[in-house]
Amino acid sequence: METYESLVQVIALTMGVAWASGINLYATIGILGLMNMGGYVELPPDLQVLSDPLVIAAAGFMYCVEFFADKVPGVDTGWDALHTFIRIPAGAMLAAGAIGEVSPALQLAAAIVGGSMAAGSHFTKAGSRVMINTSPEPVTNWAASIGEDILVITGLWAALQHPLLFLILLVLFIVLMIWLMPKLWRGIKRVLGFIVRLFQGKPNETLPVQRQADVRETVD
Repeated sequence: METYESLVQVIALTMGVAWASGINLYATIGILGLMNMGGYVELPPDLQVLSDPLVIAAAGFMYCVEFFADKVPGVDTGWDALHTFIRIPAGAMLAAGAIGEVSPALQLAAAIVGGSMAAGSHFTKAGSRVMINTSPEPVTNWAASIGEDILVITGLWAALQHPLLFLILLVLFIVLMIWLMPKLWRGIKRVLGFIVRLFQGKPNETLPVQRQADVRETVD
């Protein structure tokens, strides 16, 4: 029974850090680091570095930058596009570290699954933000950003304190994510288009705000 519970805890933490990293990497690092430093949780050896004051300070600073960048329509989508290269690899690394001291093959497997989970949550967030940015008022954008932060905090808390419940909710999130992906594809293409223009040396071509007609067409 104890082995079963330990396995569930490891899986929940591994998937939890990857999922949360795809939504808000800096909040994920900061929360885990502070909780470990305060003795509320004991992270695996490979994640102990998150409780280093320098890591927490860097994560806190970048969280503050993202807090404001994430609430400006257009800027948030550009920020998400650039963080495709940060959140997904970081999610894979955190997942590999969360699985604990195991064989290299298991760590690699955790990194692959964790990277995929981080990519899924990242593109779901980025695609939905492009759709939300069609609204001319800023309230929806702010509400979505704050809601994402709350989701990350409560999700990590559930993964650490109620791992089985978290895994059940994660399965529901994956089902929702699969259902939403076709509807969000137009927004995801805009994010990928920004990345392509960046490599083509045209980063100043900002992501335009989508028309309401496009949203209706996507939903239909």
